[in-house]
Amino acid sequence: MFDLSAKRELNNGFGNALTAAVELAVTPALMALIGWWIDRALGTSPLFFLVLFVFTIGYVGWKQYVTYDAKMRVQEQRIPGHGNDRPLP
Repeated sequence: MFDLSAKRELNNGFGNALTAAVELAVTPALMALIGWWIDRALGTSPLFFLVLFVFTIGYVGWKQYVTYDAKMRVQEQRIPGHGNDRPLP
């Protein structure tokens, strides 16, 4: 039989990348649209549009960084000989 674990892991990676790409593109656009609607209703053009867009870009970027950092820390712990007892360069 074939070992499908590598293919499954690769497909899982593609799915995670697509999820991150959609989150990075769609979420800020959606929040900017909501801000535009609020600005249009209140007559505060481009205040809410800019605030919601910039806030969302910052949040999504921060979330991606924290998630990536946590995954890399787990991967580093799997490296043989990696530990807190190693001297810093």
